[in-house]
Amino acid sequence: MKERKISFLAKRKVAFAFSILLFVASIFSLSTRGLNLGVDFTGGYLIEVGYPQAVEIEPIRTVLENEGVDKAIVQHFGTAKDVLIRLAPEQALFAGAENLSSAEVSDKVIAILKANDSTVSMRRVEFVGPQVGEELRDDGGLALLYALILISFYIWFRFEWKFSIGALLALTHDVIITIGIFSFTQVEFDLTVLAAILAVIGYSLNDTIVVYDRIRENFRKLHKETPEDVADISITQTLARTLVTSLTTMLVLLVLYFFGGEVINSFALALIVGVVVGTYSSIFVASASLIALGLVREDMMMDEKEEEELLNRP
Repeated sequence: MKERKISFLAKRKVAFAFSILLFVASIFSLSTRGLNLGVDFTGGYLIEVGYPQAVEIEPIRTVLENEGVDKAIVQHFGTAKDVLIRLAPEQALFAGAENLSSAEVSDKVIAILKANDSTVSMRRVEFVGPQVGEELRDDGGLALLYALILISFYIWFRFEWKFSIGALLALTHDVIITIGIFSFTQVEFDLTVLAAILAVIGYSLNDTIVVYDRIRENFRKLHKETPEDVADISITQTLARTLVTSLTTMLVLLVLYFFGGEVINSFALALIVGVVVGTYSSIFVASASLIALGLVREDMMMDEKEEEELLNRP
């Protein structure tokens, strides 16, 4: 009986062109606009204040700007009664601020806010030095690099070198485009976003491994099909599982994005973009790369014991 398939790879040239366009646009945005790094990476002050009633963000931002704090990042934290204020250390907060401790800076900021609304109260204040932020940024970048390298070795060991290259291309594609979205939109990039990107690597890799495993299995069973047909059949067979996983994950992420508050928005956005791009890349980058690299049946040859075990499967 002829295996059912959807001809995904017939459109691989269009998909490759689209991916290259997104990839180049992401690199261009990163090189020209950069990332809107959060206090975690740049260093600075993080001040949380509370109000007895819900407050609007814009009036608070205006009060700070009128006192010379014109680059503060002000956002709700959890509820409309809680406000988070982020200040980079190099900003001229007010005269002599560079010589004050974090407690003294926070006292000055709270005094500015109390002059406008006496009901405001301090919840917490944190300070991350520029040196610590720089170390976090460098360590985060190395973590991404190490993850990609170790994953490529794992794929090479488990499958074959062409699979390793295909998986590495797909993961690099996912990471660069996800980071590029943050560069283009200038949404704040902090440690939670970095954690989300590492999670995206794991999610995308899991999806790619499932497709690769089915491609390897079908190469050994479907002797009359071309490599492109084998890949299409494998993708079609795993498509239901991929869509169910992606859609259920997306539902949770959308709830986090719209109802989780501003503090978790960046984390949820990174995962939303990563899930979409990762699902796309498993089909049109990872699998199509195998065909572009000239994967043939001989690459999937196995010894007699493995072949006997495969034939004896129910």
